[in-house]
Amino acid sequence: MPLSVAAPAKINLSLDITGTRDDGYHLVDTVMQAVSLCDTVTVWEADPPGISLELTGAGADTLPADDTNTAWKAAALFREAVKKRGMEPAGIGIRIHKRIPFAAGLAGGSADAAGVLAALNRLYGSLLEEEELADLGGRVGADVPFCLLGGTAQATGIGTILTPLPDLPDCDIVIAKPAGGVSTAQAYQAVDRAFGCTEETETPLHRPRTSVLVDAVCSGSLLQVGRELCNVFEQALRLPETEMLKREMNRFHPLGCLMTGSGSAVFALFAHRTDAEKCAEALRLMKALPGGAPAVFLCRPFRGGPATPARDPSLG
Repeated sequence: MPLSVAAPAKINLSLDITGTRDDGYHLVDTVMQAVSLCDTVTVWEADPPGISLELTGAGADTLPADDTNTAWKAAALFREAVKKRGMEPAGIGIRIHKRIPFAAGLAGGSADAAGVLAALNRLYGSLLEEEELADLGGRVGADVPFCLLGGTAQATGIGTILTPLPDLPDCDIVIAKPAGGVSTAQAYQAVDRAFGCTEETETPLHRPRTSVLVDAVCSGSLLQVGRELCNVFEQALRLPETEMLKREMNRFHPLGCLMTGSGSAVFALFAHRTDAEKCAEALRLMKALPGGAPAVFLCRPFRGGPATPARDPSLG
């Protein structure tokens, strides 16, 4: 019997680089928020053994449907975990209906991996504890543990040390993804050039006041959250599309707007639905943006991680 989950994207309310490990991994301090822009992940036990992956929806034809895909990697790790418990896992079928754009800073691949892990665990009767799932997720990618947790959280280390925070107050979130994308490697190189990524390095970049943002989230002050939005990647990359999108968003008086993750998507927080709707409509008409009008999504905060029930769109 197929099981489907809604796998939410994430935005970064703040994102700072605090250093690097000896192995070259960057250390981050970030506050992340799951949003109601979701891929639908469907899994089932298949015959013969092995893993199969089918991708549908937005941009699916540009993504690999093989063992290089994060969803496939997550399924392979889950099979290993099942075998370690002395069980012989059946084959795994996966179908993902894509809505989250890639190369956007929205953790689309990580959301899919988290969706696969969560759905398979439910298919196997909650075989693994949450900590075990998070450990598997961290082996796939640094954002996967957060995508499993969802909601609102502060992430440190390489992004896998999570401190859950109170839910963000109800609000509307407009996300705009320009045609161009940014590779994660390109983004980190830009940050490295900007300020070297060591605690001793002085930097002219404006750094997030993460503790102030956390206090704002904990107190439920959406106004203060909007004031504290900050991302060092946005400043290091200086993408013209980001500035164009933010100028347009600011015409509709959001609480704040920011590039998410390593880009290239930009989001704005709104206290009033009508302002968010007007902003989204205007963004869809931005023909002057390089590559044409952006993809625009009107979302809300998503409470928790991958959720059931979710309807598989391919079933008609």
